Amino acid sequence: MAFGVFIHRTDSIYDDSPAEQYQFPRQYLRRVEACVGDWIIYYEPSKVTETRGYFAMAKVQQVIPDLSAPDMYLALIEPGTYLDFVNPVPFSGADGLVERGLLNNEGRISGRAQSAVRALSPADFNRIIDLAFDASEVVPRVEETGFQEEQAPFQFEQSRDRSNYIGSRIVRDRIFRRIVLRAYDERCAITGLKLINGGGRAEVSAAHIRPVERNGPDVINNGIALSGTAHWMFDRGLISLSDDLEILISRQVNDVDSVQGFINKTRRALLPSRLSERPHPRFLQWHREHCFKQ
Repeated sequence: MAFGVFIHRTDSIYDDSPAEQYQFPRQYLRRVEACVGDWIIYYEPSKVTETRGYFAMAKVQQVIPDLSAPDMYLALIEPGTYLDFVNPVPFSGADGLVERGLLNNEGRISGRAQSAVRALSPADFNRIIDLAFDASEVVPRVEETGFQEEQAPFQFEQSRDRSNYIGSRIVRDRIFRRIVLRAYDERCAITGLKLINGGGRAEVSAAHIRPVERNGPDVINNGIALSGTAHWMFDRGLISLSDDLEILISRQVNDVDSVQGFINKTRRALLPSRLSERPHPRFLQWHREHCFKQ
């Protein structure tokens, strides 16, 4: 097993769905197979406008031939392991190149940087994860572990413990909330309200469109910011969204006039400015088919 970097862009010609699968040609087969059972980090190349750099992590479950395309393969992602980074990590920062394994003997960027799939050293993995998450998110809290862990820089042998901790449900929920609420500016997508309590905490939650217990991934386009009542109605199928984000009201709602007065005046969900952060049609379709009460 080994860590790896998979290059992905939203306008990719490949049949990629980062939380589910990664399509690649035969030339990368051995490299991808080496990552089976271990964590990989997704990287969006610098040529992409407003690139996110290193933007997410996931665990490769298995590799299979793509029967729909000759000489192509699919790296299947282990369900429930994909996670967007709180802080996307740029290719290089104040201390130079983040992925230092790309440097050659002369200290210059080698041709490996162009590889769509490449091995990632534990030291580089640690460095990227350290930058991607705040210390409070990747270091266990006292109440969660029973002891206080010193918030020191990642050590070489700690990489798997850290990644496993990040994979816990408690931590993933905390990270997912931060990512979704930031994308929606802490504003409910249904009502348009942005309410902050006396403690400075936003009175809005990060809802999964397709729930985790129904194999919904922790990917930002499977999330939406909702206030308490809107969240309750969404989970119970009393409201849903069309592919163009029109707010749909179930016929089973007993007070339609009040609900119509409750939603924002545009009658469409308010959206993040970044296209890649908006609800994906396949998750919205799942909600309409399996949750929404027509």
